[in-house]
Amino acid sequence: MSRRRSRATSIINLNTGHGAKAGNHPYPTRTPVLVLDFGATSVLVTTTASDQVTASDVDFARQLASEAHAFAVSVERMFLRSPRTTGARA
Repeated sequence: MSRRRSRATSIINLNTGHGAKAGNHPYPTRTPVLVLDFGATSVLVTTTASDQVTASDVDFARQLASEAHAFAVSVERMFLRSPRTTGARA
């Protein structure tokens, strides 16, 4: 039986810009933590448990990496097409 996806009941919009950054924090005795820092707001992405990694965690990490890469490509494409950046190199 497939699981029904429910519609989002709330959406949090975190805008990138000056000062926004992302970082991976690997640890020797626990699973890594991905930090998305937007100035006054930080989002921590962690695995299901702090001491082990599941197949679902690996699947999510791969999906996150793929979608983050696609986001970066889309942002770069729009930046390079922008009239303000014509002739400029990133």
